Amino acid sequence: MKQLIETDLLPPAEYEQQREQFRSQIIALKQRRRISVGPLITLVFENRETLRFQTQEMIRVEHILDPRKVQEELDVYNALMPGSGELSATLLIEITEQDRMKEWLDQFMGLDHGETVAIRAGTEQAFGLFEGGHSHETKISAVHFVRFRPTASMTASFADLHVPVALTVHHHEYHSEAPVPGSLREEWLKDLR
Repeated sequence: MKQLIETDLLPPAEYEQQREQFRSQIIALKQRRRISVGPLITLVFENRETLRFQTQEMIRVEHILDPRKVQEELDVYNALMPGSGELSATLLIEITEQDRMKEWLDQFMGLDHGETVAIRAGTEQAFGLFEGGHSHETKISAVHFVRFRPTASMTASFADLHVPVALTVHHHEYHSEAPVPGSLREEWLKDLR
């Protein structure tokens, strides 16, 4: 997927005028690209438009005008862009009980190491590769970035709705899977083109 450059971004005043329309389009897009795997884990698959929106929003919120700082934001979000043959997602551990946040997060220690999150198509699996730096021995973040590299035969399976495709999470006591709907499979196929 092509990296974002400064000319892909709207100037702040123009973005402000178009923000509500852009935002509603991205909300609809993210609904097609979002999947919950059990009660506590959600993945939102990123693409150029979702990352462009996040970049615009960060520039807006932080009032960034300096071209070097704009480039820094582009660099941050471009690092999340799926590469050739990849799918990339933001993985959220969705804990709403503030007073139990640490207790719940501690149960997910190590989620970002090893073969814990996968896309399964037929008999094949592509395990998620987590971006480092979101955990250490005593703490794990509630937000992670993960990449998947499905094989060519898995990609062909995404297009065949007769082949079951699922997202799975197997980690300590958390074991869940979710069938991937056709709308998300279509989004994946666009990303992998």
